[in-house]
Amino acid sequence: MAVRPILRMGHPVLRVRAREVTAEDWVDLPALVQDMKDTMHQARGVGLAAPQIGVSLRVVIFGFETNERYPDAEAVPETVIINPQWGALGDGEEEDWEGCLSVPGLRGWVPRSKALEYSGWTLDRRPLERKVEGFHARVIQHECDHLDGILYPMRMRDLSRLGFVEELFPDPDQRPADD
Repeated sequence: MAVRPILRMGHPVLRVRAREVTAEDWVDLPALVQDMKDTMHQARGVGLAAPQIGVSLRVVIFGFETNERYPDAEAVPETVIINPQWGALGDGEEEDWEGCLSVPGLRGWVPRSKALEYSGWTLDRRPLERKVEGFHARVIQHECDHLDGILYPMRMRDLSRLGFVEELFPDPDQRPADD
């Protein structure tokens, strides 16, 4: 299929709620998902939401065995989820560094729910439900935020912990791969 340009913070499509996928949209989803996969892999990402490539639909993909941008993260199963919904499991929260393909070169210290359950539909129209924690939970929250016009800096409590990767991690051996 095709690698598409990734929209960057400030683009109007990234600032609005994406619309639900309807039955009429389903015929075009396989090509969209393939383009999203090609784009995510080319960019070395761990997830991608359809709005990031200019398509305002509630579709996200994520997953990896290993990823150079997040070398310490546990593997997350490759997943396509349509019209996702999620809810926190308990009040537990944790903060960690996040990057984003739509906010290249920056990292921020972002609070997220530690554990959650999410649901939606697979590309072959099967229901999908999971309970997850850790990095997997962080990824689903990050990608679903894109569907609501939210980028991770909007979730940060302390903007002094937002910066360019090279400045936050001056030692190249401690630096995550550039976004």
